[in-house]
Amino acid sequence: MTRSFPDEAGTVAITLGDPRGIGPAVTLGALDRLGGARHRPGRSIVIGADNLRILKELPSDVEVIGVGAWDGTERSAGRIAGRAIQKAVQLALDGVAQAVVTAPIHKPSLRAAGWTAAGHTELLREMTGVEQVGMLMAAEQTRLGAPLRVLLATTHLPLRSVPDALSAELIVRQTVLLSGALETWWGLATPRIALCALNPHASDDGLFGNEEALVLTPAVSQARGKGLNLTGPLPADTVFTRALSGEFDAVVAPYHDVGMAAFKTAAFGTGVNVTLGLPFPRTSPDHGTAFDLATEPERANPSSMIEAIRLARRLARRSFDTESVDV
Repeated sequence: MTRSFPDEAGTVAITLGDPRGIGPAVTLGALDRLGGARHRPGRSIVIGADNLRILKELPSDVEVIGVGAWDGTERSAGRIAGRAIQKAVQLALDGVAQAVVTAPIHKPSLRAAGWTAAGHTELLREMTGVEQVGMLMAAEQTRLGAPLRVLLATTHLPLRSVPDALSAELIVRQTVLLSGALETWWGLATPRIALCALNPHASDDGLFGNEEALVLTPAVSQARGKGLNLTGPLPADTVFTRALSGEFDAVVAPYHDVGMAAFKTAAFGTGVNVTLGLPFPRTSPDHGTAFDLATEPERANPSSMIEAIRLARRLARRSFDTESVDV
C-alpha cells in the first residue's frame, strides 16, 4: 500500500524496524507528539509491513510505503525490516528523502532472512557502498543539561578483541569522520574532540598497558597533523565529565561499553544513534526492540524516537540549532 504526497524539502524516511518490537509504537507516538507544521516541517515517509495496524493510525500528512506483508515469523520480520531499510536508502540516494530514521531491528531475525551484516550500521554501509562509517551517539540535552556526543571507534566486538582492533589509522579515520560531521551537520567551525583512553588512568605511563603509548598518542599526533583539534588520550573516568562541562564538543571512545555506559547514564531516553560517513544523515533511537513491551504499546516511551526525528531534520537541513527543541 502507498499513500503519496508532493515532495518537500526536509523529507525524512522512517523505517518501522522489526514488526514484533516497539518500533511501530514509538514511531506512531513520536509523530503524534510532533504533530503540526511547527514541529514537523517537510514530509515524513513511514516504511514497514503492509499489514501493520499502525499504518492506518498515522497522521494524515504522513506518507506510507509498504514493503510486503509480515506473516508472524522471525524470518518474515527480518525480511520486512531489511526491505524497509533498502527502501529508505533508495529514497535518500534518489533525493526523495534528505535523511533516514530507523526504528530498532533484531539482528537474529535479519540473519534468519538472509542478511549477513552485523547490524544497522554495517547494513547501511553495504547498501550505500561507502568505505568508512562511524557510530556516533548524540544527545543535545542530557541529565546535566549540556550536550554529549560520543563516537564509538570500535562497535560490537568482544572486549578481548578490542586492543587488536585498535590502530592509530582507525582512530584518525574515525576522528576525520566525526570532525567533518560536526562541521557540516552541526555547524561547529573547529570541533573540539577528546580521545578517551583504553586503560585505567590512561595507563599511568605504561603501568597498566601500552596501548596509549603505541596507538592512541600517535593517533592524536597524526590527527593534529591533519589540522584536527584532538586532545588525549584522557582517562575514561574524567573525559566524559569534561565534555559535559563544555570543554569538548565530542569524545572518541575506544570501545563500545566505555562510551555507551557514560552516554546512557547521562542521556538515556534522549540519546540518538547517528551514522557518520553516509551520503545522508541517519539517526535511530538509542534503545532496542523491547519485545516484552510490544503487546503493551502504550508503555513504549517514544522520547528517543522523537529526538531521532528532530535531530534528523536538523542535520538534513544543515541548519542545526542547539536551542531549538521543536524541529
